[in-house]
Amino acid sequence: MTINMRRKKIRITPGKALMFLFFAWFILACLVLPNLNLLKTVFFADGNFSTEPIRKLLKSKRAMKALRNSFILAPTLSITVGFVGITLVLLTEYFDIKGANILRLGYMTTLIYGGITLVSGYKFIYGSSGFLTKLLVQVFPNMNASWFQGYGAVLFVMTFSCTSNHMIFLRNAMRSVDFQTVEAARNMGAGQFYILRRVVLPVLLPSLFAVTILTFITGLSAMSAPMLVGGTEFQTINPMIKTFADTVSSKDLAALLSLVLGFATMLLLFIMTQIEKRGHYMSVSKVKTKIVKQKITNPVLNVLAHVYAYVLFVIYVLPVVLIVLFSFTDSKSIGTRTLTLSSFTLENYKYLLQSLSNYRPFVVSIVYSALAAVIVGVIVVVACRYIQKHKKARSASVLEYSLMIPWLLPTTMIALGLMMAFNVRRPYMFNQVLTGTMVILLIGYVIIKLPFTMRMTKAAFFSLDDALEDASKNLGAGEMYTFRRVIFPVILPTVMAIAALNFNALISDYDMSAFLYHPLNPTLGVQIKSLTNDMNNPNGMALTFVYAVLMMIISAVVLYLVYGRGGRDNMKE
Repeated sequence: MTINMRRKKIRITPGKALMFLFFAWFILACLVLPNLNLLKTVFFADGNFSTEPIRKLLKSKRAMKALRNSFILAPTLSITVGFVGITLVLLTEYFDIKGANILRLGYMTTLIYGGITLVSGYKFIYGSSGFLTKLLVQVFPNMNASWFQGYGAVLFVMTFSCTSNHMIFLRNAMRSVDFQTVEAARNMGAGQFYILRRVVLPVLLPSLFAVTILTFITGLSAMSAPMLVGGTEFQTINPMIKTFADTVSSKDLAALLSLVLGFATMLLLFIMTQIEKRGHYMSVSKVKTKIVKQKITNPVLNVLAHVYAYVLFVIYVLPVVLIVLFSFTDSKSIGTRTLTLSSFTLENYKYLLQSLSNYRPFVVSIVYSALAAVIVGVIVVVACRYIQKHKKARSASVLEYSLMIPWLLPTTMIALGLMMAFNVRRPYMFNQVLTGTMVILLIGYVIIKLPFTMRMTKAAFFSLDDALEDASKNLGAGEMYTFRRVIFPVILPTVMAIAALNFNALISDYDMSAFLYHPLNPTLGVQIKSLTNDMNNPNGMALTFVYAVLMMIISAVVLYLVYGRGGRDNMKE
């Protein structure tokens, strides 16, 4: 049997029929129907269309304040993160700053820890009973110990935790700057900062636009920082969605807020796509040369740049250093926020292993993250192989765009959709109630990692040399044998790298876990949030620090395997 799609005939084998059935079920059951059910819950609760939830939302002071706060945070965060992120890249990649390699490592610490763990670290340092706050109160007795909360605290934490994209993507863009163009401008009499503004920054603009939109979306979807340091006066959309979702009478408000957030996310992603379609700024030089770091000629500006660089370094590194140090101190030192040589001990790490309830969240998160990384990898590899083989077929386009649906939706909207859709028996889910089970969180993890995995894996497939597959076919190899012995070994390093990054991101997840975790098996993110609520519990904080150190070690090893060793291998080749 054959199907004609855009003049391309696709032979339907039993294997392809099974693949079509699986993807049709997965896309409808997990990506489409839960979100349609969310719309139904909001506007068709009693079977008839109603705008009552909108009126209810407009009357809710807390909900409207949360919306206002989110739309205040998002643009200001885009500005502060943009400024700090650009300066980080310039200080480490463009200007000749002493100790740039050390500075770069400090600025990249946000790649090994983030989310709820990072915010808890900042709260431990700057909070009302924090390490730095205690020192400041001793110097300034009349100082308000609760200074680090509200909008300013949220903006501060998120500004220094959201520069990861700049350190990855903007650094790569900086390497595409052509030094010959810089030299030509200098020979024509252009000043140093004129060259920076008119030659260097235009090359960075496409990447800068993209990361700015992503930062704006991050600000809209902020969860951990507003919950932990926002205080009662600065709660944003996502924490309010969680609050309303925990109340039966307010679930419709939670669903409607998630729809508002989803609409804003889709609008911003549309804007980013339009910006990408405008193209990229290209160097006009035929033979590009690597950028040579520029020494700041003005001595005053040079000193100020060095001072600024190292102040940022301290801000980035201080939470990491204190988390590691306090993870090796006794509970008394943690409670009093003091460090002495006599207080160092390994008891906190022993305490982790003494009780199942202590290490269970760590094991649960590792298992969830590993399973999700493997499952999403398998799904995407199969999908990308079909898309690569039938790139002109309508079915390939439908499959690709369907698997990118989660990219348009915030995590809380996906979580609410799953929670409300699967709290009753559904025929398309084999008449099983999944809400409150271990399975639903795994489904959520797989869904939120589909878009990133899809884009990266598809790029790997389409960069393959077609001659490899043609040679295999000419030697008489079948399609499956060719894929298994020729294609898959080539893309395997990329697939493993993506799986590692997915594992890295999911192990400390809180946003999805907060809605879908099993009560008897909390994830690491949920456990850390629970422990961080009581900063005066030294045993709880000790356990939080141990969790954080172990996660940082795992993340650092993953990053080394993906970027460190892989980068050197590529250089050798």
